Amino acid sequence: MARPIVLLLTLLALLATHPALAGSPRHGIAMHGDLALSPDFTAFPYVNPAAPKGGTIRQAVTGSFDSLHPHIVKGVPALGMGYVFETLLTRSWDEPFSLYGLLADRVDVADDRSAVTFHINPKARWHDGTPVTAADVLFSLEAQRLHGTPNRRLFYAKVTAAEAPDQQTVRFAFASNPDGTIDREMPLLMGLMPIHSKAFWAGRDFSRTTLEPILGSGPYRVAAVDPGRRIVYERVRDYWGRDLPTRVGQFNADRLEFDYYRDDSVALEAFKVGQGDIRYENDPAKWATGYDGPALRDGRIVREELPNHRPEPARGLIFNTRRPVFADIRVRRALGMATDFDWIGRNLFHGLLTRTASFYPNSELAARGLPDGEELQALEPFRERLPPDLFTRPFTLPDSGNANAGGPAGLRANRREAMRLLEQAGWRVRDGRLTDAAGNRFAFEILLSDPAEERVALEFARSLEPLGIEARVRTVDSAQFQARLDGFDFDMTMRWWASSLSPGNEQLYYYGSDAAGQEGSRNLAGIRDPVVDALARSIAAATTRGALVGRVRALDRVLLWGHYMVPLFHSPVDRIARWSTLHRPAVTPLYGPMLESWWVE
Repeated sequence: MARPIVLLLTLLALLATHPALAGSPRHGIAMHGDLALSPDFTAFPYVNPAAPKGGTIRQAVTGSFDSLHPHIVKGVPALGMGYVFETLLTRSWDEPFSLYGLLADRVDVADDRSAVTFHINPKARWHDGTPVTAADVLFSLEAQRLHGTPNRRLFYAKVTAAEAPDQQTVRFAFASNPDGTIDREMPLLMGLMPIHSKAFWAGRDFSRTTLEPILGSGPYRVAAVDPGRRIVYERVRDYWGRDLPTRVGQFNADRLEFDYYRDDSVALEAFKVGQGDIRYENDPAKWATGYDGPALRDGRIVREELPNHRPEPARGLIFNTRRPVFADIRVRRALGMATDFDWIGRNLFHGLLTRTASFYPNSELAARGLPDGEELQALEPFRERLPPDLFTRPFTLPDSGNANAGGPAGLRANRREAMRLLEQAGWRVRDGRLTDAAGNRFAFEILLSDPAEERVALEFARSLEPLGIEARVRTVDSAQFQARLDGFDFDMTMRWWASSLSPGNEQLYYYGSDAAGQEGSRNLAGIRDPVVDALARSIAAATTRGALVGRVRALDRVLLWGHYMVPLFHSPVDRIARWSTLHRPAVTPLYGPMLESWWVE
């Protein structure tokens, strides 16, 4: 009897000292609070479990691609590759940030989130029929630590231990932050790590782009590729996960086809003549006037505006503060005052868009009014390093064209203030040109990839001429554009930052000092601010939803007062046009419509 007692005591001691082993395995993880769905849920609430299978969904899209490998820096991957690869857990799009079982059917999280253990579903299979194992998970971690996109390398660097007790179990432990806290988002980020087949990559270079279809485990596989022009996916008939509650009612089409066009207007015409089944419309002018035709008038094409509650991308003309000309905050603020964006909104966008005044627009995460509560508490330690106005004045955009600003008179007042700020920064107008003390002209280039963006960029450039500033607009192809962004080889660009309702580690990738010097990162503005670093780092450590919202609003306010971009516009709704043979569920989730739950009749 002595040996069983000793083993029992040893097991109890192990459970007491390893919090990741002490809890009860669950069917998912919520970032804050509890999961909305119980262990016995049968499908997500925003799908139609009885949706028929079959048919083809085609999309006419713009751009190009040169790779089928979406998990490295190099290359431009084809759209839809996410349907080929799977993760240990998958998101519910009706909750701010909750994950449920996919490749892993159970997950065990330490109380302090310092470790997580995943149990791999024994049914999980690669497309060649071989099982998904813990060895594949460990390989995926190491491959993406070495060669993955910068954001993934940043996240996975926090893994201090990775082990596989058996073929179906994998455990990760995480480093603490410099202040001793644990990044509470890490278990969820590991759940969202794309998993690759170790056997497939034997003898292949993970770091290289490829047009060879990569072995996956997802609901679709690549069926045909015409590089840069077309990619076709086919539904995997014996897909291992088709009956999972996180997959029921989804991935209903037999084929997904993406046809690439260089020009979006051509892509729209292709959709209107039936060469596409669905189109997400981001151009208000096209939405207002571009869809008229027999198919719309007789009901074969249906247009819908579907509201959502997610943060919209924070789109703007982004300053590269690595450039000396934009290093001074007074200069950046001045350039944001020179344009009549009210006129642009009315005349170029038909009044269908809202001017963006947040890095998290259209959501509860946006800073508003004056800081208070959890937000003020997050800002207070940095009061001495922040502009005094941040605490006493709500952030507002320059008002240039409406009645309150007096129309053109308001714009003239803004430009006078802009000129005053430029003079404070050492710039003077000489012979109609704005120059510095050494006689160098204030001139820069606005880098674009989409000709449709030229209207706004050219209007912005023209508005700077009265200040003596020369802004040149240059549009390049998508491959060159991405390469220049990756190397921060631009003065200003029109781009965006996108966030979920539960921001976390990616905020350091967007705005953190370390990312500012990391090739390929999304810190396009080159932000290097210890306050931004501290606030961005604190978000993932929030233990309640209220604390997270307050810290995100604090970061939003600091970024706004840093004037790192000239904000543009966003839409509070999703504008979708579809042919009437394509149907969607009755329920639209929190994050907006999800195409994978639609079906063809």
